[in-house]
Amino acid sequence: MARSRKKLGDILVGWGMISQAQADQASAAALSSGRRLGDVLVEMGFAKEDQVAKALANQFGMEFVDLSAQGVGSKVDMKLIARDLIKKHTILPFGKVGNKLQLVIHDPMDLELMDMLRFRYGMEIEPRLAAKGQIKAFIEGGGASGGGAQRQIAPGESLVSESIDRTIDRSVDRSMDKSIDVSREDAPVVRLVDRILREAIGMRASDIHFEPMADRVRLRYRIDGVCLERDNLPKRMQNAILSRIKLMSVMNIAEKRVPQDGRIKLPYEEKQIDFRVSACPAYHGESVVLRILRPESARIGLANLGFEGDNLAAFNRIIRRPNGIFLVTGPTGSGKTTTLYSALDVLNRPDKKIITAEDPVEYNFAGINQCQVKEQIGLGFSIILRSMLRQAPNIILVGEIRDREVGEIAIQAALTGHLVFSTLHTNDAPSAITRLIDMGIKPFLVASSIQAVMAQRLIRVICPQCKAPDPAPDPKLMHLVGLTPEMAAGKLMKGTGCANCANTGYRGRRAIFEMMQMNSQIRDLAFNKAPVSEIRKAAIASGMKTLVDDGRNKILAGNTTCDEVAKMAQQEH
Repeated sequence: MARSRKKLGDILVGWGMISQAQADQASAAALSSGRRLGDVLVEMGFAKEDQVAKALANQFGMEFVDLSAQGVGSKVDMKLIARDLIKKHTILPFGKVGNKLQLVIHDPMDLELMDMLRFRYGMEIEPRLAAKGQIKAFIEGGGASGGGAQRQIAPGESLVSESIDRTIDRSVDRSMDKSIDVSREDAPVVRLVDRILREAIGMRASDIHFEPMADRVRLRYRIDGVCLERDNLPKRMQNAILSRIKLMSVMNIAEKRVPQDGRIKLPYEEKQIDFRVSACPAYHGESVVLRILRPESARIGLANLGFEGDNLAAFNRIIRRPNGIFLVTGPTGSGKTTTLYSALDVLNRPDKKIITAEDPVEYNFAGINQCQVKEQIGLGFSIILRSMLRQAPNIILVGEIRDREVGEIAIQAALTGHLVFSTLHTNDAPSAITRLIDMGIKPFLVASSIQAVMAQRLIRVICPQCKAPDPAPDPKLMHLVGLTPEMAAGKLMKGTGCANCANTGYRGRRAIFEMMQMNSQIRDLAFNKAPVSEIRKAAIASGMKTLVDDGRNKILAGNTTCDEVAKMAQQEH
């Protein structure tokens, strides 16, 4: 009888590389999102890619290859198999012994690849395992010419190498004021922009900011909600860099006087990454921001959004109701869209018809009818909503309730048997009621149609690899989040800073929530146009946990810090 294979998480726990709690958390995340445990462990910062690869090699009884080790790269012979196969499947030929082709792979379960190569080359395949990032870096670093793995750029190192700088400098004809060719794939500015985009993806950035200054172009990445300055690019490269980005995003390169929007699609590690691009005229030239849209971020699973037990149970009940409106509130960048997409991902089944009206459509979902708002041709939220109702949907998502007309149509949809999801810009959950009434929507419609309102914010999570007890927490910050020394005794944690978190002490973000479920008392207050303070008191009395309450629970659980919660929500004293 075949011996059962040991689980990947158990191997890493046995080696002391991760804790059992981390293994359980990653396993739950992998199960809810349908992704592989190894990928989730790396993404959550619990393990490094080479550690996961070593554990996989152990699990499958394969030899592990460390391509960064001295002399290992010289064993690779790129002439043994076709270059297009090497790049397509991220593999490396490691030599040939008799009728056996030694091959470095990253996925031990890809049996189809083994069969295809066995058939194509008429040889037995002898696989070895390496980290995918190392294989990819070796290929991109010119492995065909015998070089080793591509050198990684240090955090403080300039992205503009001397060779790129000299090439661009020679290519600029200052007397004729001509810029370099930004369309040729081998042009130095093309390589520079590609390097920036790929580095930002690898560093988990959500945005890339190109900001022209008087004497330079400042390059910043937003990582875990915080802007970090990455480099200062030479001013003479400004036109070439911005023109290249506009060309990639199908904008008008010649137009620099008015704002423009575009999109870029970039293949990255067998995934298609979308960038939403915005160019806005500024004093020293066009400011360009690229929002990075990762397809997996909308499918991370409800449990990984940051819900505590009570809020998760309430959320699951609300999104399965047959009708009514569920609102998610918060400022721009607070994760509202991700929360609603996660709900739709749960509800997206063959027996449900789901239609969305979005501006813009950020993520594409199979099985969901997504409509793009185009105000320039008169296709606004209200027109799409009216058309939606003639399509007999079960569930409707409205990107945002911006005015009375859209709000009234959404409410009518809810009152006629549809479940409606939408967002609103308010500071907390109770304020959504008064905001809708202030728009001009009749109070009785608001009171009868709203099922629940959830406010949320994103806070940074302590890096798991450098988490340590906080021996001297700031008493002022503790006071702001409603913590007493007795409550916090021995429970507060902090990140000391390491390579995994770029010495910030934080890696990744979770949401804190404030869930207000409507009841008869709150509906009466809405009907009578009661002030926000009264609605808030009634909601808390009926069991609503505030943003600060949820944040405080996450502090005491050792997931975040008082500083992070205090930035987003503070206790009323």
